[in-house]
Amino acid sequence: MKALKIKVHCLAWLLFILLHTKLASPTPLKYIPKLGVLRGINIFQNPSENLTSSEPKSDLKTFYYDQTLDHFNYNPESYLTFPQRYVLNFKHWGGGGGAAAAPILAYLGEESSLDDDLRGIGWLSDNAHRFKALQVYIEHRFYGKSIPFVSSEDALKNATLRGYFNSAQALADYAEILLHIKKKLSAKTSPIIVVGGSYGGMLAAWFRLKYPHIALGAVASSAPVLYFDKITPSDAYYSRVTKDFREASESCYATIKRSWAAIDKAGAKRNGLACLSKKFKTCKPLKSVSELKDYLENMYTVAAQYDRPPNYPVNQVCNGIDGASQGTDTLARIFSGIVASRGKKSCYNIGEFFSDETLNGWGWQTCSEIVMPIGIGKNKTMFPADPFNLKEYMDSCENSYGVVPRPHWITTYYGGLDIRVVLKSFGSNIVFSNGLRDPYSTAGVLEDISDSLIAVPTKNGSHCLDILPAKKDDPDWLIMQRQIEVNIVHAWILKYYADLLQISEHNEIKFSL
Repeated sequence: MKALKIKVHCLAWLLFILLHTKLASPTPLKYIPKLGVLRGINIFQNPSENLTSSEPKSDLKTFYYDQTLDHFNYNPESYLTFPQRYVLNFKHWGGGGGAAAAPILAYLGEESSLDDDLRGIGWLSDNAHRFKALQVYIEHRFYGKSIPFVSSEDALKNATLRGYFNSAQALADYAEILLHIKKKLSAKTSPIIVVGGSYGGMLAAWFRLKYPHIALGAVASSAPVLYFDKITPSDAYYSRVTKDFREASESCYATIKRSWAAIDKAGAKRNGLACLSKKFKTCKPLKSVSELKDYLENMYTVAAQYDRPPNYPVNQVCNGIDGASQGTDTLARIFSGIVASRGKKSCYNIGEFFSDETLNGWGWQTCSEIVMPIGIGKNKTMFPADPFNLKEYMDSCENSYGVVPRPHWITTYYGGLDIRVVLKSFGSNIVFSNGLRDPYSTAGVLEDISDSLIAVPTKNGSHCLDILPAKKDDPDWLIMQRQIEVNIVHAWILKYYADLLQISEHNEIKFSL
């Protein structure tokens, strides 16, 4: 009878939150450039280029786990469950029995649907055969097909429900699913290596720190774990974007730098917005010069963040700007950069960088806990000055969601301040990989902290490039970066097996006495 009352209470509570929603207006915040492993790949990929994982779809088996809504409270409604998607690939797995149980490589989903990860993540599929490993891919709660109870849009409108949308709950989700898989497959002693990129890279590093009894180690690709609480200078991101463009072409950098004033001047004229709309072939008439400037800013930052071989998007943009015929004015040169980057089109969608369905979820996350104070300093970059203003940021979030962010929570819960001293004393078995052309690398761990907290940076790399599928024409430095990561993980696993054997032998001797 008591269990029935609890169940009725939970159903009543669920009905209440579904019927009583607080309308949110989740617009992408300009202050925090979006993370994401594959975002720039999807935007700048050459149509002839194949970035699909080498594993056939038939090897992927989809499952749903009845996930706990709230891992950290004991209210009756905390025990409600929702289906969370995870995918397994058994193709190379050596099995979970015996003293040398084969490893599990687990990809921790980031702020996107798992469908994208299955197509574009290569680290697991490229290396599973080396380790005879089981491949696991877990979708982040509130993304893809792992949204509790309602649609993504309705979930984000619901003030109560979206309160369960945070990184700590996500990590606990991963812990539950991984333990469930080990139990289901009788793989008690199989070591787990978690892998993640971008925000998922932060999750992978934090998972190893919070759940060392579950994950033997972590590969954290392009994880900006130090862009919190003023650990990294606010303007570091945009300074690195500027450096990328300046290294590509000084004249391109100068043209972009003076273009903002030219746009403002043109837009202020009579029928200025109409003229700008025509000049830049926008699919819809511009409502303000800010629309065009935001589009260009995003084009430049995404190009730098995902500036990878063989096309190098920064070079594409600059080749277009510099390649315009002699006598071409500044705005026409900028438009040539758009054409070179986006291709020749009848019109250009200035909202393309803001149309990703995952942006709404990311908007909530950055308005609650993922508060990275990214701004643009005065006269230090090729962009107009736009310093980060915490009060404006908090007011914007409160206006959108009815709550204010917690700007110090990430460093309180996961750490980050004095990271070299703190992590060295208790952390272990994390690879922090970065490509230094990625502006988010400015907030990454770029130097070794200890023998097992290892930085693997590459001068010419970009955002999460190392965990994308390997290609035949990959440059030597990228091949070497990936091999270093694999060697480190291999050493962790060998040591684990040695320790496991030693414990087993000790127990045998103990029980034989």
